[in-house]
Amino acid sequence: MNAASLHSSVQSQSVSQVALNVFSALLEARTGQQIAAYRSWRIDTALKPLLRDRGLATLDQLVTLLLEGHDAAVGDQIVDALVNQETSFFRDAPVFDLIVEAVAAVEAEGRRARIWCAGCSTGQEPLSLAMLFAERAEGGKAMPEIVATDVSDAATARARAGRYTQFEIQRGLPIRRMMRWFDADGNDWVAKPELGKLIAVRRHNLVAERPPAGQFDVILCRNVLLYLSAQMKSDVFARFAGAMRGGGTLVLGAGETVIGQTRMFEPSRRLRGFYERVPVPAAERAVA
Repeated sequence: MNAASLHSSVQSQSVSQVALNVFSALLEARTGQQIAAYRSWRIDTALKPLLRDRGLATLDQLVTLLLEGHDAAVGDQIVDALVNQETSFFRDAPVFDLIVEAVAAVEAEGRRARIWCAGCSTGQEPLSLAMLFAERAEGGKAMPEIVATDVSDAATARARAGRYTQFEIQRGLPIRRMMRWFDADGNDWVAKPELGKLIAVRRHNLVAERPPAGQFDVILCRNVLLYLSAQMKSDVFARFAGAMRGGGTLVLGAGETVIGQTRMFEPSRRLRGFYERVPVPAAERAVA
């Protein structure tokens, strides 16, 4: 939305509503994520710290700063603030047990498994996987390759740093693992270097960029598709399918499904709650 269209919108809407619309449009344009009208309160809540850091009093002043275009960083900062980064260590713990089963099936074929955590937020999910498989590797098992991505620069920076507050470290992480894999640093806890090096963290936009290189055996994308339009979900599923080996496993959030969304995946018969890549007929592969 440019300044001219913004000014014309003011005639029929309150200025504060225009501000909400601008921020919602920016988020969708950058990430594909949508904020439902009934959840517009989250915009005000999420942007308050940015207003404080910028020395601004209102969201309308932030809109003006954005539309003036003199500060390229402000758009990135708004998007980083608005992206939902809710996460925790070992979130929905039974899911991780099933991921171990999926990886074991790959290893039974004589291959090293590759895992992609898409929408990894601040890193708790890939670090949970790294801890789980590093402990398993101590018993002689192979360590899978773990790639973690997120659209937010701020989130991926935190994931690389592996630094968490006392509140964050206690969410889902048993004390035994906290002491084994993290060091205290003031009021924070920092992942040990040997843990962090097990994960390749990259910034990546699910709706606008090609997947990371190579084929994956397991793709986790939990509670991200909830915020996308039907068309963007379809596009993301197609990208996942193209990035997955035959028989690969897709892990979504508890409130997400492939049913009615795509024909490229179907519910797994082996792993309850997970999905598998539908085999592509030889004739279709030849055409492609």
